[in-house]
Amino acid sequence: MNERLKRLKVKARDLDQKSYRQSQPLNILSDINAQNLTWMRRMAHLTARQCQAEVPIIDPDEQIVFTRTLPAEIPEVYTPEQWQELTTGRTIHESGPINNLSPDWGMVLSQGLLEQKQIALDGVMNCQNDPEKLDFYESAIITIDSVIELANRYAKEARRQNRMDLVEVLQQVPARPAQTFREALQSLRLLHSVTHLIGHYQIGLGRFDQFMWPYLRSDLHEGRLDMEQAYDLLAEFFISLNKDSDLYPGVQQGDNGQTITLGGVDQNGQTAVNELTRLCLRVSRDVSMIDPKINLRITADTDLELLSLATELTRKGLGFPQYSNDDVVIPALVKHGYSLEDARDYAVAACWEFIIPGKGMEVVNIGALSFPAAVDRALRDGLLAGEEMAGILDRVRTEIEYQVNHLAQTYEKLILPPAPFFSVLMSDCLSEGKDLSKGAKYNNFGIHGAGSANAADALAAVQEFVFNQRSIKPEDLIAALDQDFQGWEDLRVTLAGKAPKVGNDDDRADTFLVTLFNMFADACEAYGTTTLGGIIRPGSATAMYYIWLTQGFEDMREPIVGATAEGRQSGKPFGANLAPTQGVQIRGPFSVLLSFAKIDYQRIYNGGPITIEISDSVFRDRDSIQKVAMLVRTFAQQGCQQLQLNSMNLETMLDARAHPENHKNLIVRVWGWSGYFCELTPEYQDQIIARHIYAFD
Repeated sequence: MNERLKRLKVKARDLDQKSYRQSQPLNILSDINAQNLTWMRRMAHLTARQCQAEVPIIDPDEQIVFTRTLPAEIPEVYTPEQWQELTTGRTIHESGPINNLSPDWGMVLSQGLLEQKQIALDGVMNCQNDPEKLDFYESAIITIDSVIELANRYAKEARRQNRMDLVEVLQQVPARPAQTFREALQSLRLLHSVTHLIGHYQIGLGRFDQFMWPYLRSDLHEGRLDMEQAYDLLAEFFISLNKDSDLYPGVQQGDNGQTITLGGVDQNGQTAVNELTRLCLRVSRDVSMIDPKINLRITADTDLELLSLATELTRKGLGFPQYSNDDVVIPALVKHGYSLEDARDYAVAACWEFIIPGKGMEVVNIGALSFPAAVDRALRDGLLAGEEMAGILDRVRTEIEYQVNHLAQTYEKLILPPAPFFSVLMSDCLSEGKDLSKGAKYNNFGIHGAGSANAADALAAVQEFVFNQRSIKPEDLIAALDQDFQGWEDLRVTLAGKAPKVGNDDDRADTFLVTLFNMFADACEAYGTTTLGGIIRPGSATAMYYIWLTQGFEDMREPIVGATAEGRQSGKPFGANLAPTQGVQIRGPFSVLLSFAKIDYQRIYNGGPITIEISDSVFRDRDSIQKVAMLVRTFAQQGCQQLQLNSMNLETMLDARAHPENHKNLIVRVWGWSGYFCELTPEYQDQIIARHIYAFD
């Protein structure tokens, strides 16, 4: 990177932009209540006021602008009493606003906001007898005008600074269609930032290399840019995504959903990899910041050159790219109601779930099924009742069905706030006169199955020692669990160290893994249609639940689990996503892939990666990088769905915990996102340190 980009990176990492931030959020309640506005109009008013309150800031080094000056708090549009009355008896998803989606960025960049405004104006003319549609269209127009006015004020500031290059760009976008790569990046930066500014969060950037490539290709063909200039613009855009990330809501800083999806196939099924795909991987490698998180779509036939380039990015220790296997994902989506063209156009949401940009109002994580809780309760009750394994598994099925139904029924009461500006960014909302909060083409819910390896290992241990060898008495096992293995250390060591384990390609454990996920899929399929007209999608990730299920969390619906029969003591975290139980002896990464390849991903299709940590010593030369690339290819060839490969150094992490001042920029993968290790809370640091770290020749 050149010196200009290095300066911008340092400023973003040091959060220099904090000096521009206003100390207090706006208070717009009295104005809104005085006008007695509808909820839709309140959200439009919020957008207008937030945009008006932004102070244009242009750094002399910037070619792509927007620096947020408003604080993290989003102004309330209802008093607490009004909000209580509005939402009593309803379910609010997370913080409330629509989140964890990807707009149709390609559409809005190519059309511009003024074309969207014209659609809304036509809608106003045609719906005079429909107050709800009229309210929606007029609110959408308010938001469009507000964003265009914000861009105009940035253009005015650029003119004041005699930055005529910026004036030209900002007079074109986002109001009008982008015509160049720089204009498209600027338009995307501003539009994406406004979604956060008005309370939406974890908003992905979709299939970035697909909708941005036409602009870059045209610039290269017409001689407006060369690849070095394109590199600089893209690097600045990536750096800009890190400027305000401390303001975005999440479980930890970095959990903000700023993801991009690269590669894969196009809507005709042909390879969609292009020069921008490769450029994104190189720029991400060189910028080395936590945003944007990279997702790379591959197949069993993806060439090793691309996989080696992606491995160079893995080598940096950022925790991405995350890989998704088109050979598995696309057929699974089609099987469950997605058109083939839409399925081929999938992107990855904030962490790992599969969504269709611009066409999905899907709540991809309404909670987690706790496999360990289901198995623990079934084992205890079944053993006390003198049942064999078949009876215990029947109880597991009942427990899984209960948890799935509980989560799904809770979301039958879901209420989503109106989203007039976000609706402008979606494929069909304006043309159909329907706000996104009322649904889109796809309206499915997602539930993840957490702690699957621990639960399968617990069943395998009981099968082996209680039923096969008859070496552990049921009453002794229950007593040991009740006492957290205090006084039962020999029994705990037997369970933890001598039983079959998921991750070793051992059917004695893997069969239970498959059984658990099949039961999960059965329960989701049996539930039927949700309140938004969608279905329940089962996934295989843990998200934050690998900690929450062991320690509890405010308002958490999932049961907390104590000591478990695979030898895990109370309070110890579960494995993240699809990963072996922590602390067990595993043959290596290939056996891990073989174990998790046995899951039926045509039924478990909400995403959730096999997660493998590799020692950074593996990436020592070109041959070693190609070996890791071959591991990725093996993942796809074995029919697995999703993969995270993380480069880690245990000594570095231990030193960072002891001396954080020396490791400010150490990045690790936390679950579906990456963050700065020293900014994580201790329980997440501990779990990451305890993961399996593989070194192989």
